[in-house]
This record gives sequence, structure tokens and C-alpha cells, in this order.
Amino acid sequence: MKPIVHTPNPILTTPAKTVTWFDKRLLRLVKDMEETLKATRKPKGVGLAAPQIGEPYRVFITKPSPKDKIRVFINPEIISMSNDNNDERQLIQREKQLEGCLSIPNIWGHVTRANAVVLRYQDIEEKTHEELIEGFLATIVQHETDHVNGILFTQRAMEQQEKLYRTKIDKNGKEYLEEIEL
Repeated sequence: MKPIVHTPNPILTTPAKTVTWFDKRLLRLVKDMEETLKATRKPKGVGLAAPQIGEPYRVFITKPSPKDKIRVFINPEIISMSNDNNDERQLIQREKQLEGCLSIPNIWGHVTRANAVVLRYQDIEEKTHEELIEGFLATIVQHETDHVNGILFTQRAMEQQEKLYRTKIDKNGKEYLEEIEL
């Protein structure tokens, strides 16, 4: 397990390098990422990009729910997004969802994401895939692809003129969100 890198570390806002080596180093990186993601608590992470553990490579993993297997995405590229309300599959823009990030603890913001994306990526054996990804997994994929492109969710929230919030604890020990004045 590796520690999670937090802002303002510049690795989080620098576009990551393309993976060109599919060997034991890559397997070690993925294993480190898996161990780190599995160890997250409060909040439990659903995705992790290599830059978040200090590795400047275009790799991320996802685990949308406890019952899901971890998936590995190498050299990801979103090649299309669906926001068309007339799409026969109804692949519409998701409502603004509250997002957080393991690299920006206790900060939350509403980000509008596409409900579906077509992602081109490689697997651990260097095979290239193109896959339609929908729903919550599409949100995770967009968030993690942003990570390997050097973009944080807070930037997306501000681009969309949304507010950011921080987690606070009231006098009864209950968590609540307080708007951050920018």
C-alpha cells in the first residue's frame, strides 16, 4: 500500500505519462493501487489514479461498489460522451452529483458529468478496448480520466460555476457540509 498524495502536490495537476511498458513494473503499480484503494475509509474510494499514489502514469482503477471486482484502465482516452436527450438509449447528462476525491480530503462539490462515455483503453496485457460505459461507472471513469489528464474535480466544479463544500462536525458530532467562500 502507498500513501495517497494530497493537494497541492503538482503531480495531481500535471498530465500523466503514457504507459509503454507492460511488465512487472506495471503489475507492481496496479497491485499498489489496488491495495491502496481497498484500504480507503471515510470515504471509501471507488476509483484511484496512479498520480494519486505519486506515480505519473496514465493508469486508473475502479471499484464502484464493495461487490464489484477492481477494473484496470491503462492509457485511457474518452473518445465520445453522450449528453443528447434524444438519444434512443437515453444516455443523458447526469444530474449534478456531489463528488469528492481521496486527494482532496473533506472537500466536496457538485459536478455535472455525462451519463455515458465511450472509453478507449488498454488492459494489463496491452490489449486495446473500446467500451461504452454508463451510469455511476461513467462518472468514476470521467473523474479518474481527468486525474491522469491533470484535472481535479474542484476545477470542473468551478468551471461549471458550482459551489465547493467542506465537511464539518457539529456540536453533537454529526457531519455536515459548509460552503467554502472563494
